[in-house]
Amino acid sequence: MLPVVNQLVNLCDDGLGQYCHWGTTTQDITDTALILQIRDALCLVEKDLKSIAQSLQSLAEQHKNTPMIGRSNLQQATPITFGYKVATWLAGIHRHLVRLDQLRPRVLVGEFGGASGTLATLGSQGLEVQSLLMQELGLGVPDITYHTVRDNIAEVGCFLGLVTGSLAKISMDVKLMMSTEVAEVSEPFIEGRGSSSTMPQKRNPISCNFIHACAAGVKLQVAALLDAMVADHERATGPWEIEWIAIPEIFSLTAGALNQANFMLSGLEVHEANMRRNLNLTKGLVCTEAVMMALANKVGRQKAHDLIYDICHQANANDKSLLELLSDNAEVSQNLTVDQLKQLLEPERYTGLASVMVDKLLKQIT
Repeated sequence: MLPVVNQLVNLCDDGLGQYCHWGTTTQDITDTALILQIRDALCLVEKDLKSIAQSLQSLAEQHKNTPMIGRSNLQQATPITFGYKVATWLAGIHRHLVRLDQLRPRVLVGEFGGASGTLATLGSQGLEVQSLLMQELGLGVPDITYHTVRDNIAEVGCFLGLVTGSLAKISMDVKLMMSTEVAEVSEPFIEGRGSSSTMPQKRNPISCNFIHACAAGVKLQVAALLDAMVADHERATGPWEIEWIAIPEIFSLTAGALNQANFMLSGLEVHEANMRRNLNLTKGLVCTEAVMMALANKVGRQKAHDLIYDICHQANANDKSLLELLSDNAEVSQNLTVDQLKQLLEPERYTGLASVMVDKLLKQIT
């Protein structure tokens, strides 16, 4: 900073050079410059988040009634819709946009406090000068000097950690759904992209891999940024400099993750036929909760649960038709007809309020 100040002083031939750096300190300049950079960078983040939200909104609306299997512990659970799955991703992205609006007034605040932050060199005019400076820069006026109270800077890093965490969650789902045996979605196809150097048939989840890696890097730097908060007294001995490493790295990696997510989601290929195939993979077992709850109205929930559990075990062990086993069971057949059982075992009838929830979310965020 000192060489810059000396150059400015020498370039001011009209006598104003003596007032260069008057009453301020190096950290005031560095902090304010950082905030100006953060302001511009957050605009880019917002633009990408809105683009991602738009892609997710389109997918959610288009597929709100497209049935697929929900998964728990990597096992088939109960039917959902793909639009519902996408809408849960969208809700997280929308919350990030809300968070961004909320953090700006706290973060986009300049610094001008002098040696110990008290503006002692400017006397009674210190706060007025500070206010006019921030007005000229288009930044908020600090409530009080924050030289060594860095929660505002850490908040930016944590926010971007949350953003990339959400993107990594989406990438995790997509790459699992891209596995050969599942094949429910694919990243956009570009000639040569995703192929293996030795296995031409492969279509690797390239964007998902990059997003995951970027998010992991951000998480590490966020931890460093939180450590930078532990600063000593009114001007610190070193934790402040951690920010110089962490903040650029966090923004750069976040930009990479956002770029890859934008590309992937804007052209995501959805394979509805494979979703249907996987939904029918267990020949009705994914709808046993529906059967259990219908039977519970007649015999009680726990009894119904134990009975259906045993029948499911028989179906798995002997590779028998679930409908046949249910129909052959005396207690089940006494309470539910074959036609009722057939309807209960239709996956698309047991997606709950998935499509309603999608409509509710889309209405709230638009």
